[in-house]
Amino acid sequence: MNIVSYSVCQQVRPIVNFQRPLSMEPFFRYLRKEKVVVIIGATGTGKSKLAIDLASSFPPAEIVNSDKMQVYQGLDITTNKVTDDECRGVPHHLLGIADANSNFTADDFTRHASAAIDSIVQRDCLPIIAGGSNSYIEALVEDHAAFRLKYECCFLWVDVPLHALDPFLSERVDRMIQAGQLDEVRQFFDPARDYTTGIRKAIGVPEFDEFLRAEATADGGTKKRLLEAAIAKIKANNCSLARRQLQKIHRLYNMWKRNMYRLDTTEVFKKSGDEAEQLWQTQVLAKSQRIVHKFLYDDSPVVPAATVMSSVPPYPQPKQVAMATASH
Repeated sequence: MNIVSYSVCQQVRPIVNFQRPLSMEPFFRYLRKEKVVVIIGATGTGKSKLAIDLASSFPPAEIVNSDKMQVYQGLDITTNKVTDDECRGVPHHLLGIADANSNFTADDFTRHASAAIDSIVQRDCLPIIAGGSNSYIEALVEDHAAFRLKYECCFLWVDVPLHALDPFLSERVDRMIQAGQLDEVRQFFDPARDYTTGIRKAIGVPEFDEFLRAEATADGGTKKRLLEAAIAKIKANNCSLARRQLQKIHRLYNMWKRNMYRLDTTEVFKKSGDEAEQLWQTQVLAKSQRIVHKFLYDDSPVVPAATVMSSVPPYPQPKQVAMATASH
């Protein structure tokens, strides 16, 4: 079943009875745009999970990655790529397609993402864009005229207050270390290269440089100190990234407020295990499903934008960001 509203290739039947008033409805159906769901949010807020949950709710659907580090090959733990099990059979595009030593630009993303979305729509599937690189999404949606002509977007903003997100990001780093992140980065380490190109810019790579350079010669105490400092820096840099992303999202909201819906996941992040999953299903996924269903099948707004965004907190100002970063 085609869940994407009115393909641009839909056949328009000619009007043969000229005695009746001429109807423009077929003309407007012919020009109607295809629909794309875009999921944004700071790092660690659950964008990939929501994308997969929604793709499973509105099959057939496929996901286009918009994370500028996950687009590179390698360092799957460090860049937090979804695993095959986590994908649950949902096709993903732009994951691990770029050479690790190349620079995959916003223009590259626009070109590859446009081709992927076109192919998804041609197969009568719903494209879902998900990832934390808001500059990529802005380049596609705002700067690419061909995309704007062909597609209409619904933006879902997965939002977590910083006081709840910071501890989660710290715990996520600990889980990544336990999963083998250091071994992964060690195998990738090249003392002759800098950290300005490709995947080496990813948080979790340059922070280990001093430790890896000293690892072969330093004593046990020095190595322990350097490793602890590296992990602490990774945690602080993740928190700083979340703040920068949140500031960018607030700016994008000013452009896209008519089609952007905020999903407050505060209560989810206060819980853990089955309780957190239950809250996710009832408070986040269920609301997202209603929004997407109305977007796909009904042209009227889901709710007035002012109602959806009425409780949006102000984004952190630069002074607040600096203070929060220094506290880690």
